[in-house]
Amino acid sequence: MKKQIITFTAALSLGIFAGCGGSGSTPATAPTNSVSVSGAVADGYLVGATVFLDKNGNYQLDAGEPSTTTDSNGAYTLSVDPVDVGRYPILALAIAGQTIDKDTNLPVPNSYVLSMPATAVSGTVNSNFISPMSSLIREKMAANSTITLAEATAQLRNQMNMPAGFDMMTDYVAGSQSGANAARYQTMRTTAQQMAGLMAGQSSLVMTGTSVSTNRYRTMMGTINSNMSAITANAMNGLGMNSTFMTTMMSSMQTQLGTVSMSGSFTNYSGMFRNMTSHSRFWSSTGTPTTPMSGGMMR
Repeated sequence: MKKQIITFTAALSLGIFAGCGGSGSTPATAPTNSVSVSGAVADGYLVGATVFLDKNGNYQLDAGEPSTTTDSNGAYTLSVDPVDVGRYPILALAIAGQTIDKDTNLPVPNSYVLSMPATAVSGTVNSNFISPMSSLIREKMAANSTITLAEATAQLRNQMNMPAGFDMMTDYVAGSQSGANAARYQTMRTTAQQMAGLMAGQSSLVMTGTSVSTNRYRTMMGTINSNMSAITANAMNGLGMNSTFMTTMMSSMQTQLGTVSMSGSFTNYSGMFRNMTSHSRFWSSTGTPTTPMSGGMMR
């Protein structure tokens, strides 16, 4: 079945949240009564990524926001005021030429931003896993106030053709190593690699240094969201970033984002993240293997 790449023409009044870049920010002093929030960052584990609590929602590290750097295993521990635990999203910045992707053991060539919803749990590592999957779940919730965490997770699960109840925010790198669900976690892992490749490929259009154009970022994530079934199928079929589908999608996204203004007021993106949780909206039940529904979320 031909896989349709869905794009959005942004004849919108778009813009960027103001804020200083992370590289020039002063690290926050941990409060005396702070608690530890621990987790990991991956598409593959990311070493030397900057992790921070995004208290003002501008996708970049500002003075006063708790921050840290991932270790040689991609793990992090943030010291956070107890009242802020689970209140704000946690973000991770993969820095071009500095952050190492352990899948390749090479520095990432382009910077990109990952995040997780405001669901952090103190001291619980696996609950605070930051990945392209958690990033998309966060964007579903941020763009459409009607979507709960459970609904956003169910929608992603259906987009990726995963079974009911499968944990979409867990450490799929560790899960892919062994166990009954290793194959499913490997699908998540290879799909996440391709999502990160798409995000990094738009870096010059979405980011200026470590500053992020929020509206361009959300346009990018909305397009990824609308094509998740096809991205997953590409990964499941063993096709990489050089496949016809992915190269076409990359080019289409670059053209699309080039039409989005870097400045302006905040835009409503709920139409790009509709609250759809039915498996049948994303996958055709005919044929073996199952294939993405033509048109995906635009049906």
